[in-house]
Amino acid sequence: MTTPPLVPPAEPAAGPLGIAPAAGARRSSPHFAVLRAEARLFLREPGNLLWVVGFPPVLLVLLGSVPLFRAARHDLDGLRLIDVYTPVTVLMGLIMASVQAMPPLLAGYRERGILRHMAMTPVRPSALIFAQMGLFGGAALVSGLLSLAVGRLAFEVPLPREAFGYALVLLLTAAAALAMGALVAATAATAKNANASGFTVSLPMLFSAGVWLPVQAMPDVLAHAIAFTPFGAAAGALGQAAAGDWPAWSRLTALALWVIVLSYAARRWFRWEF
Repeated sequence: MTTPPLVPPAEPAAGPLGIAPAAGARRSSPHFAVLRAEARLFLREPGNLLWVVGFPPVLLVLLGSVPLFRAARHDLDGLRLIDVYTPVTVLMGLIMASVQAMPPLLAGYRERGILRHMAMTPVRPSALIFAQMGLFGGAALVSGLLSLAVGRLAFEVPLPREAFGYALVLLLTAAAALAMGALVAATAATAKNANASGFTVSLPMLFSAGVWLPVQAMPDVLAHAIAFTPFGAAAGALGQAAAGDWPAWSRLTALALWVIVLSYAARRWFRWEF
């Protein structure tokens, strides 16, 4: 009796991103496999990671090196500018990650047909979007923690006294910012368009966060107006939590409504291909 020849097992086929799954990937969740593949690509291109995580804390160091930023001010109720700009750099990391860095990547995937190919596999393209939101959101939160650490260790900026409220505001703001980034990617046909749209959208977001003029120093009319924007509400709520007060429910409600509206709009208008 002739023994049949041994046939070596076939190599696992490469996925839509051009990466062959690992030996144990077939036994894991498809969504986890996508997340793992995206995390590898994310770490192989450290430009976005360094920009999102590193720039806000570095900016805080540069600002704190100016003596004017370390002097108490009467128009800020005795606070120093460095005290005010520490939460601003926390919000800046969220804006850079969600609105500037993430949309061109997602639009580029659509432009190259990766989302269309994923739609023909058991893994839905939404898995890729949620993976990117998780990665960029995580990078932004790491950047925020670094800014808080730099402010405390280098310039004696007090840590938030209402830590739970501060964390809740950060999570709501991250959700709103990531939904805004997904909406920018949804309406951009190419990565170049997404890059331009993200930069344009980020300018009013940075202003409302207090980058050019701290929220505490704004005229009352302007301060009340930007309180209805996602990052205006976030800036005010973070200031309240940092001072030891629970964030105003009006600001928390505004953030939650922005999360719902932006998430619905992104889901409504997102296309897997143009």
